[in-house]
This record gives sequence, structure tokens and C-alpha cells, in this order.
Amino acid sequence: MAVTPPATDADRSDAGGRQAWMDARAAVDKQLTARQVMQDAPVIPVIVLSDTTQAVLLAKALVAGGIRMLEVTLRTPQALACIEAIARQVPDAVVGAGTLRSAADAQACSMAGARFAVSPGYTQALGQACSDLGLPLLPGVATGSEIMMAQEAGLSELKFFPAMQAGGPAMLKAWSGPFGDVRFCPTGGVSAANAADFLALPNVVCVGGSWLTPADAVEQGDWSRITALALDACKLVRRAVR
Repeated sequence: MAVTPPATDADRSDAGGRQAWMDARAAVDKQLTARQVMQDAPVIPVIVLSDTTQAVLLAKALVAGGIRMLEVTLRTPQALACIEAIARQVPDAVVGAGTLRSAADAQACSMAGARFAVSPGYTQALGQACSDLGLPLLPGVATGSEIMMAQEAGLSELKFFPAMQAGGPAMLKAWSGPFGDVRFCPTGGVSAANAADFLALPNVVCVGGSWLTPADAVEQGDWSRITALALDACKLVRRAVR
């Protein structure tokens, strides 16, 4: 899968240059699908960032461990700047945005350089915005009705959230009958201790979790620890992609 080269300062110095960069990125992003985001590795790290320098170093550490799909959540005022920093400076990473709740969020994340989107729930407005922007979307679902609503919009790769609180592996097993054509990324309460239980299910392609980026490791700049956690995550066995 191709990765768009990061923009140079000259490219981004004026509106025309920025638009050219966005057009070039959009052309490449047509190749990226939600299924590809999920299949790239067993774990999508759920990341909270508030410093652009740390963002770049963290992304490089995760990529060094084999994790390229990075979900940077919109939980801090600096999140968009961190997404842009990774998009520009870490070309081997595929940075996405998490915690999207509106069409405006989708637009802002796309402009910052996000390559995919993850949301805690689903609305038609958010789904349409992501479709218009060419952003693959993993929307959060926790009930059968929410799955059906997402499927009506043509979405069959979904985030099961909050996974443990909404029923864990047992709920996903129950859904495998009526929703056998849907694939999930469980997130919320998923950890190194229980990730394998989810990944053993035929309808789970990957999981999302924050354990790859411990807050203390990020604060201390312990990038080798984060790379080691990423390497371990890549060794997890997935039934759905065998």
C-alpha cells in the first residue's frame, strides 16, 4: 500500500500548495479501505497526544515495531497538530483520527492529514462526511440496531465499543450468526491480557487498545519500550485473517 510523501514547508506555505498536497494525498487514499486499516496489524493503538515532538517520536517507535496504523484521538487541543506532524514527518506511518463525532471533526482531521477515521458511534452525517472526504471510517457500535444502521450506509467494518462493557467476546460470538458478514475491531477495555480472546474470533480482524503507548513511557521518552510493545502486538495470532 502506497504512503503519501509528507508535505514540505514550501508545499504548505500557501493555499495553492496546501491544496496540491491534499489532492495528491486524496489520490493515494483511494487505495485505502477500512478493511486494509484493520488487516495491517493485530492492534490499532489508541493514542492520546498533546505534544507534536512526542507525537513524531512515538509514531517512529511504533512503526519500528511493525505498527503503522495509528489512531490519534481528538481528546486534546493539540490532537490535530499532532496528526499533521505525524502525517508530514513519518511517511511510513498511516495516521488516523479517533473520537470523531461530527462532520466538522471529519473535515478538520482530513485537512490535518488523517488517512482514516474512528468514531465512538455512528450518525448518517458523520458517515456521509467521511465518504465525501474519502476517509475510511470505523464507526463504533454496541447494539444490533447500530450495526444495521451502519450496514444500511454500506459499512461492514465496525468498531465494537466499549467492547468489554458491552459484552466482550461473548457478544461478538452472538453477533456472528445474524451479522456473519460484518468484521469488528473491539476497543474499550481491551488489553494485552485479553486481546487474544478477541482475536481468536472469526469476526474480529484486529483490536484497538492503549496499552502500546503507556503514558509513563511517552512522558519519559522510553521509545524502545514502545517499540518492544509493538513487536509483541504483531505476534498476536488472528483467526479472521488466516
